[in-house]
Amino acid sequence: MTPPSPTPLLAGVELGGTKCVCIIGTGPDDVRDQVTIPTAERNSTLERINSVLDGWWTAHGPIEAMGLASFGPLDLRPQSRTFGHITSTVKPGWEGTDVIGRLGGHRGIPVTINTDVNGAALAEGRWGAAQGLKDFAYITVGTGVGVGLIVDGRPVFGCNHTELGHIRIARLAADTWPGICQFHGDCVEGLASGPAIGARAGMPGSQVPADSPVWGPVTHALGQLLHTMLLATAPKRILMGGGVVERRPELLARVRAQFVKSLNGYLDLEDLTGGVDRYVVPPGLGALAGPLGSLALAADAVDSATTKRPGC
Repeated sequence: MTPPSPTPLLAGVELGGTKCVCIIGTGPDDVRDQVTIPTAERNSTLERINSVLDGWWTAHGPIEAMGLASFGPLDLRPQSRTFGHITSTVKPGWEGTDVIGRLGGHRGIPVTINTDVNGAALAEGRWGAAQGLKDFAYITVGTGVGVGLIVDGRPVFGCNHTELGHIRIARLAADTWPGICQFHGDCVEGLASGPAIGARAGMPGSQVPADSPVWGPVTHALGQLLHTMLLATAPKRILMGGGVVERRPELLARVRAQFVKSLNGYLDLEDLTGGVDRYVVPPGLGALAGPLGSLALAADAVDSATTKRPGC
């Protein structure tokens, strides 16, 4: 009898707007090492990441695959000459960065790249609160607002990956604050991201009191996002995480309430989803959803390579 194959050792990098997390292991129960690097000037940041990865190759032995989960937008069209590049990002100095070339192209192993939120969604589907589901979504509210939208087990991709954090919404009545998105002003990200909360309040978001009126427009915007997602692709569960929600867990109840208010009885959430408290939930992997997203992408690379082997 052939013994089972050992679980492959995986490496990953989550490139975020504030920090980058390098991770090595086989999954949430086996993280061998994790290193956080501030997202600063492009070249110095990528050099520091490569130094960590190179050290792991020496310290831990053969790594079977790597996943790159990056902020975007990204060019994810396989036939494009700029595949794996960051495109029109709001992060100064990072536009046009060849992420896959700079971090993975020279390593001689399978490398998968996707958005950071798609990676986190795939991690939740593999190991977290979306296990067993083929249609679900993961929202992160932090430096930006991003959505990993999974339909039939795969991230949605047509001419581009989805960018639901940048949709325009019905504004809260009498709220005329312009928002901070440099492209759209008052899109969801421009109204509800961590920097938007800080800009509106005039102080770091972590210091804004729980009873501040700032939270009304924020939860309204996020409730509108949920409304749009339910009516557009009908995910079976929506997970909401990211730094803002992790630091302010009480926001989740307020966002749910705004979501229900916005739907205004148009759909029976109790019948369709088992109730809003079971439908809009925290990520099962908590703050590790993002870093583990890169490992989930690496695991997908292994799975893809395995299915392509002759005789399999």
